[in-house]
Amino acid sequence: MNVDATRALLTDAERAGIQRIVFASTCSNYGRMPDSTVAMDETAPLAPLSLYAEQKVSIERVLLGEQPDGLHPTCLRLATVYGIAPRMRFDLTVNEFTRDLWADRVLEVFGEQFWRPYIHVTDAARAVRHVLDTPLHLVDRRVFNVGASGENYRKMDVVEQIRRQLSSGTVRYVSRREDPRDYKVNFDRIRTALGFRTLMTVADGIAEMISALSRGAFGDPFDPLYRNTP
Repeated sequence: MNVDATRALLTDAERAGIQRIVFASTCSNYGRMPDSTVAMDETAPLAPLSLYAEQKVSIERVLLGEQPDGLHPTCLRLATVYGIAPRMRFDLTVNEFTRDLWADRVLEVFGEQFWRPYIHVTDAARAVRHVLDTPLHLVDRRVFNVGASGENYRKMDVVEQIRRQLSSGTVRYVSRREDPRDYKVNFDRIRTALGFRTLMTVADGIAEMISALSRGAFGDPFDPLYRNTP
């Protein structure tokens, strides 16, 4: 899906005379920051630690290095997405943490000191539209981190944001090493070069999620329908 299907799509796009390609990549490409005091910008070395990120990096390289002149790609490295969407997911950090504490469950958190940037799904969609509406010469064969520099949080910070709005549930920090990703990201380029700014914060998304859960918007929010992973 991530590699072969994308290559096939690019071939079809070229045949159809499509010019603009906006690739939804990921900030996971950065893997682990070498210096916790410095946020990673688009020039930082890529060090993917998951198969997903490895595949995203490989497609970025195809798009930026091998495409004929007819295709004009833009790679958007999205922050970790959260928020309410028509195809709802509760296997994303902010959504899952909020749901579990709202439901008065025990939330197990590992890697609580690890950093991630976060972006609301509506802002991610706005970024795609913004790039499509931007003159081609400003985005052709360019990479942009998509998010806001002020929206980098450790997992423990996300829990604290939820705790400001919910008192239910129990948080248990556990020691696990399955996910060593740890990165803060700088989003200055998309703001200065394209004038794009996010509108939502993690606190906004948590409040939105609590409201939707409380009015029963998802039926059973623990239904496997709302997960991409088992």
